Amino acid sequence: MPRLAIPTAALMAAMLLSGCGSTDLAFAPACPQLSLLAEGSDLARFAGSGRDVTDRVLEARITGVQASCRAGRNGEVIATLQVQADLARGPASRTRAAQVPYFVAVMNGDTVLDRREFVLAGNFQANVDTLHVTGGELDLRFPGAGDRGAAQYKIIVSLQLTEDELAYNRRAGAR
Repeated sequence: MPRLAIPTAALMAAMLLSGCGSTDLAFAPACPQLSLLAEGSDLARFAGSGRDVTDRVLEARITGVQASCRAGRNGEVIATLQVQADLARGPASRTRAAQVPYFVAVMNGDTVLDRREFVLAGNFQANVDTLHVTGGELDLRFPGAGDRGAAQYKIIVSLQLTEDELAYNRRAGAR
């Protein structure tokens, strides 16, 4: 009797464990295209009308956009993203606080479907003139069905620049 108990117990354990692994493979859903506007990825903010390095108040550069997609309910695709930037306090700055506006837009072809503005914020510690900041996590929802599903959409990320800041970037050349 004890000789039968061991193989029977092993067989029952194997049967129970076989239900733990699934043979269904789930692939990540198709994601929208993510694009960083070249002319809007840098910011140079100056005091007054001077454009010398001594007139700089703040510099900002988007260094990355962490993004991923996952399947949501009813076939939708949820794109999660977080914007990262480096900030540098310039010699003309009068404050240790920095706020840099940026936007995230969703497009379908040439049509803007949604556009939201956010702020990257940071405080420079004493004797520190650079810092790395990360924006809050943002979830965007897309229909998963259709011709190409979520892949037919485009997510655009850019710093929110004034006309003068954009003109400065254009003269300096996009990175």
